[in-house]
Amino acid sequence: MPVYLRKRKNSDGSTSLLLDVWHNSKRSYEFLKECKLSNSKNPIARQEDKKKIALAEQIRNKRALQLQSGEYDILPSFRQDIDFLAYFQAYLDKYKKKDARLLAACFNKFKQYLQESNISSINARQLNEAIVEDFKEFLEASLNGESPANYFKKFKKVMKQAMRDKIISINPAAELTARRNEGVKKEILNFDEIKLLAITPANNEQVKRAFLFSCLTGLRYCDIVSLKWESINGQVLKIKQQKTSKDVTIVLNDSALNLLGKPKKGAIAVFNLPSHTSCLDGLRSWCKAAGIQKHITWHCARHSFATNIIFYGSDVNSASSLLGHSSLAYTQRYLRIANELKEKAVQNLPSISIS
Repeated sequence: MPVYLRKRKNSDGSTSLLLDVWHNSKRSYEFLKECKLSNSKNPIARQEDKKKIALAEQIRNKRALQLQSGEYDILPSFRQDIDFLAYFQAYLDKYKKKDARLLAACFNKFKQYLQESNISSINARQLNEAIVEDFKEFLEASLNGESPANYFKKFKKVMKQAMRDKIISINPAAELTARRNEGVKKEILNFDEIKLLAITPANNEQVKRAFLFSCLTGLRYCDIVSLKWESINGQVLKIKQQKTSKDVTIVLNDSALNLLGKPKKGAIAVFNLPSHTSCLDGLRSWCKAAGIQKHITWHCARHSFATNIIFYGSDVNSASSLLGHSSLAYTQRYLRIANELKEKAVQNLPSISIS
C-alpha cells in the first residue's frame, strides 16, 4: 500500500499523526494537524485520541483511493505557497477567449471579497472549502440575476486550471454551484426559526449543536471546526479568527453554554464534526425536517447572528467588534437588513378600526 499512517512523538508528550506517501518513486509526508494525540490518561482525552486515530485511518484510506484513481498527486511545497491572486492574474493575462471580460470581472470580485474580508494575501494551501463557499455566498449576496452563477463558473474554471498546473491537489470548488439571484439578499434565520431548529431532531447531533452555537456567537465554520476548549474560560470565548487573524472575545450566554455541554480542558476539540460537505448535507436535511424553506448554508449562521443582535438592540460598533470586522462599512449591511425586518414586523401588526 503506497500510503502509511505514521506516528511521531513531540517534546510536549503529544503524538503527531502523519501520512507517509509513496508516489511515482517519490516519498512525501502529509501531517494530519487535526489528529494530534494528547496521550493523556484522562478517560475523556483517551476516547478523543481513539476518535482521532480512526479519523486518520479514514484519511489514509481516502488518500490511497485517490492515488489509485489518479485524483491525488504530491505537490511540492513551493507550489502550495504560490500567491493565488497572482496566479489568477497571470491566468487572466494569458486568457484570450471571448469571455475574457467576464473572467476579469470575476477576478475583480474575488479581490473585492478578499479586501472586505480583511485578507491581505492568500496562497494555494489556504484556499479551502470554507473560503470558496464564503466567496460563492459573497457573489450571491452582491450580484443579481445570472451573474453569481456566471462569475462562479469562471472561478471554477481557474480552479480546474490550478489543479492541472499542480497548484492545488484537490479542487474545493468542484461540488459547489452558485444560484441565480433575484435580488441582493442574505438568507438569515430569525429567532423563531432558530428555536424551531433547536427542537427539531438532526441526523448528526454535533452538527446541530455546532450550527446553533454559530447562530449565537457569529463564528465561521472554519473557526468552529478548529475551536478548542482552551479558548473557553468560563463564559468567555477568545479566539484568533482563521480568516482574518483578528482576535475576538465573546461572552457566551446561557444558551450557548448549554450547547457546549460539560466543560473540558486543553487542546481538545469542542465539536467533533465530519467534512465540510457532510456538514452542509446534514444542515440542509435538518432545515428541511424543520420545515424551513430558505437556502441555508453554514455562513447563514453568522449572518443570522449579526442581524439578530442588531435587531434586538445592539449598536453597530458592538456588532462589528463581536464579528471581528475591521471596518464598520461591512457591518452596516446587517443594520439595513435588521431595519427592514423591524419595518416588516410593524407592517404585520394586526389592523384596528376606530368607530
